[in-house]
Amino acid sequence: MSQTTVWIFADQLSHRWAEWLRERGLGQANAQVLFVESARQLRARPWHRHKLIFVLSAMRHFAEAMRAQGWRVDYRRAPTFLEGLKAHLAEHRPHRVLVMRPSTWQGAQFVESRLKQALPDLALEVMPNRMFLAKPQDLGTARSPLLETFYRNMRRRTGYLMDGGQPAGGKWNYDDQNRLPPRKEWRRGATLDIPPIPAFPPNAITRQVIAEVAQIETAWGALEGFALPVTREDALRFFEDFVANRLPNFGPYEDAMVSGQPTLFHAVVSPLINVGLLERDEMCQAAERAWREGHAPLNSVEGFIRQLIGWREFIYAIYWREMPRLREMNTLNAQRPLPAFYWNAQTDMACLRESVRSVWERGYTHHIQRLMVLSNFAMLAGVLPQAINEWFLSAYVDAYDWVVTPNVIGMGVFADGGIVGTKPYAASANYINKMSTYCQHCRYRPDQRLGEDACPFNALYWDFIDRHAERLGANPRTSMPVKALRQMPAAEVAALRAQAQRFLDSL
Repeated sequence: MSQTTVWIFADQLSHRWAEWLRERGLGQANAQVLFVESARQLRARPWHRHKLIFVLSAMRHFAEAMRAQGWRVDYRRAPTFLEGLKAHLAEHRPHRVLVMRPSTWQGAQFVESRLKQALPDLALEVMPNRMFLAKPQDLGTARSPLLETFYRNMRRRTGYLMDGGQPAGGKWNYDDQNRLPPRKEWRRGATLDIPPIPAFPPNAITRQVIAEVAQIETAWGALEGFALPVTREDALRFFEDFVANRLPNFGPYEDAMVSGQPTLFHAVVSPLINVGLLERDEMCQAAERAWREGHAPLNSVEGFIRQLIGWREFIYAIYWREMPRLREMNTLNAQRPLPAFYWNAQTDMACLRESVRSVWERGYTHHIQRLMVLSNFAMLAGVLPQAINEWFLSAYVDAYDWVVTPNVIGMGVFADGGIVGTKPYAASANYINKMSTYCQHCRYRPDQRLGEDACPFNALYWDFIDRHAERLGANPRTSMPVKALRQMPAAEVAALRAQAQRFLDSL
């Protein structure tokens, strides 16, 4: 009987592999499963240590689970992916190799180009990626496709939160109910009544991975404190806890930022879905069931489902439509190096300091910290888009090129000129003060524009508006701050620009 090797990559750890292989006439009698750890990939950039621990431990646990189900598994640790495959081919001599198309452009290039060049006689079959719904053609032909249009089409396509042909509750989108700032008592330092996210102490496999990651000299971030689920069973328990304890309040406070609370009511399931331990559909179904059974309000459930079948799928489609040029875009001609505090948190700005510390400790912050603090600063300061993009790719436990690059290059720093979003998400200290408690613990004053105590975000914001006034003034969504700038006295504008430059020179 001819034998097929099924090469499963580290972000494809889906429990549905047996089903997908049966569709191709493959089973335990005529297929063997291959996993490869690449030493080169582990040192390809300064990966966060929690990212390395999570991916390696999840992949090793997944391999063990497949063995327990009766699959023949070849788990290899090699200098490179190619050398691992070559060693497997030499030992097992399969009739063909089957892979699922990688989710990243670089991964697809490796599978569809480099492998064929290095192994021209290899019988390679590439099956479609089964972990996403959307394709570039789902975006239509507009240069800047509208998320809302895409999202409504995805709702109709999947049937989630639909009553016949109409959206449940009579509205497609409840985002206007999901923008509450922190509660007054949180600002006064009251203890938040938020159930902590479940912690999963490392078992023997994970402890071995931690010991190995400790020896990777290029890695970054805390080694201790790792507690993410790394198995399918624990991932399900992790998500069930979110539905029971945090989903009801997720919607209203999904944009709030509170000191000492990097997750608030967020699900923190992005690392798990991005490697396949959890699935989009099972989470959407559970969230909708929670609303229909009266356990969670519609605005929270709709907001959560919109993240999964709206934004996540939208970003994936944008990525594949715009790559590889997307990674090199720099519409605003930003050239500044990434400030050192993104790596060491050594800054007097409390919002940046706390956000970077959270990344250091766990490789995670929620989306508003990523967009309105870390990316917003980089955009206002004119940081090279590729530099901030590389930092996000290195620093976050849920980071993969397909999700980071369009979010950072596009939405985060507007380097794409308006493909992902129709405006730059530029904000002064006023937004951060409104939506967070950070300013209460900062040496800078969010209500001051000029002077030693003025929050740097303010001068940077007006400097950014002035530098790009022609572009921003032509955009109906960003014309108001340009009009406000033109009404300021010339001396004040000059003072703001000088203050911004002094701060940037001090970095």
